[in-house]
Amino acid sequence: MKNITDSFVSLGYWSSAGSFGFNTDILATNPINLSVVLGVLIFFGKGVLSDLLDNRKQKILNTIRNLEELRGGAIEQLEKARARLRKVEIEADQFRVNGYSEIEREKLNLINSTYKTLEQLENYKNETIHFEQQRAINQVRQRVFQQALQGALGILNRCLTNDLHLRNIRANIGMFGAMKEITD
Repeated sequence: MKNITDSFVSLGYWSSAGSFGFNTDILATNPINLSVVLGVLIFFGKGVLSDLLDNRKQKILNTIRNLEELRGGAIEQLEKARARLRKVEIEADQFRVNGYSEIEREKLNLINSTYKTLEQLENYKNETIHFEQQRAINQVRQRVFQQALQGALGILNRCLTNDLHLRNIRANIGMFGAMKEITD
């Protein structure tokens, strides 16, 4: 430290018409050189540095503005996408509800149709059973009638003689004649 102050003090001893030379004392010359270089840099470099900083500032501001515009566009697109999503969700819910309603309606229609078909089949079955019963009853009646007729003919053939047979025919003819007279 003493060397630095000695070098400044020794400047007063130099004569103004002295010789030009190199000072080899590193500690004495470095602070002076640095202060001169810094002074020149600050004086001449201030404008350049200011311009560089202003340019950088403008680039940063432009980038921020562009990003804000992009952000605004992205927000707008996001809102549009959300609106479309809500619309699609509402339509999907409507399709789902309509689908469930349609399924329930089809299910009820199928149940009703099956019930009607079963009812018709039951009616056809009952009609078929009734028809078959009537047919069986008619067949039994025919057989009973045939057997009764055969039995009656057998009895009549055994019991009736020609004379009794002729008397019976005459009585029947008489009854038919009387009935004819009554109706005329």
